[in-house]
Amino acid sequence: MSDADPRSGDLNEEAAAEPRLLDHLIELRARLLRGVTGLIVVFLGLLPFANKLYHFLATPLLAKLPAGSQLIAVEVASPFSAPLKLAFFAALMISMPWLLFQAWAFVAPGLYKREKRLALPLLASALVLFYAGCAFAFFLVLPSVFGFLVKITPTGVSMMTDINAYLDFVLILFLAFGISFEVPVALVILVLLGWVTPAQLKEGRGYAVVGIFIVAAVITPPDVVSQLMLAIPMCLLYEMGIIAAKWVGSDRRDADDPSPGDARGP
Repeated sequence: MSDADPRSGDLNEEAAAEPRLLDHLIELRARLLRGVTGLIVVFLGLLPFANKLYHFLATPLLAKLPAGSQLIAVEVASPFSAPLKLAFFAALMISMPWLLFQAWAFVAPGLYKREKRLALPLLASALVLFYAGCAFAFFLVLPSVFGFLVKITPTGVSMMTDINAYLDFVLILFLAFGISFEVPVALVILVLLGWVTPAQLKEGRGYAVVGIFIVAAVITPPDVVSQLMLAIPMCLLYEMGIIAAKWVGSDRRDADDPSPGDARGP
């Protein structure tokens, strides 16, 4: 009897891998379709309220403008395009948990149990912190910024802001504050990757504070109030990140020893 061809094992493995890859691609397509469908449903539901949404977003500026002042539309299509853009952004914000759930459902089966225990809280914390940053910008930062800008407007100059320019300004500020509030999550991820240690983060606190104030000066309007309103929360969030990194670092050291129950899949 002749020995079995060693290449047959490789061919069998390749033949078995092809259906698995196809199954993953089908699952990915299904998750993408579900996520996009949810986003479209929310977007269509918000379309009838697009003008009301824009009026609500413009409240911080309208409340600070002199009596009789209002926003203007420079471009012909601005009264239609600006509320439409805002409705899509609001739909994206509202459906973000659903989109992240679809991404998590696709990735989770391939993670270890310990990785799931770490990834899920990080994902939820990142989402909550992003929402908190946007809310902080809308309710606290925008009123102070527009109050400052109205006060420094030269005499004889009417502050008449285009609705598209206003929307772009506010959305950029939302993204800036939302991303800036992710500092604790970023620090925890750096510790998990082994790039830094909690002790190094603590020692580099002074450099971090300087960097935070530089970032705040760059991404906020040129007034001290808004810069402080971003820099101070970021400094506090940095301290929270150090505390969270210490806890995650100790938990990671405890979990370094492999256990029989630590296997991939549910």
